[in-house]
Amino acid sequence: MKKFSILICFLIPLSFWAQYLLPNEEIIYSFDTKNGKRMSLVKDKTNKYIQYRFGTKNKIEIEFPKERTKESWKKFHYNSYWRGGGVQNAGMEIDNLQFKNNGFEYLLFRTYHAEGEIYSAGIIITDSKGKETRISGNYNTVKGCICDLQDTKMIEKEDIGLSF
Repeated sequence: MKKFSILICFLIPLSFWAQYLLPNEEIIYSFDTKNGKRMSLVKDKTNKYIQYRFGTKNKIEIEFPKERTKESWKKFHYNSYWRGGGVQNAGMEIDNLQFKNNGFEYLLFRTYHAEGEIYSAGIIITDSKGKETRISGNYNTVKGCICDLQDTKMIEKEDIGLSF
């Protein structure tokens, strides 16, 4: 009975976050927000689809796109910028991934600035009138990198501008 209780205590926390990653998926990029929610960008391990998920431990509030098909890759737009040279050259790295859903534009970002060794992650949501809402990510919880999208060969780099 004691072993059973220990097993249950171990499995319960795993089941709360399990909805964010299915057995056939892997994380491209994820982080917890400063207000206790989680953003996860995942893909099928064989690149059958890509999907954005956002919500609490108990409930995914947004899942985009709903359909898990090869067409999902076309709904995302990627851009990045890298400048080396460290502090002397104001070195930086910026990665952006953008998509539109229900009249809102979502921009996922990850940045590094050599001056001050500043890292940041987050989401910028813009409504149809241009009003921005920023959701800051807790950089200590970041897993993966938007930059890994280049390795999939499923999404091309586009000039969508750079934001952070």
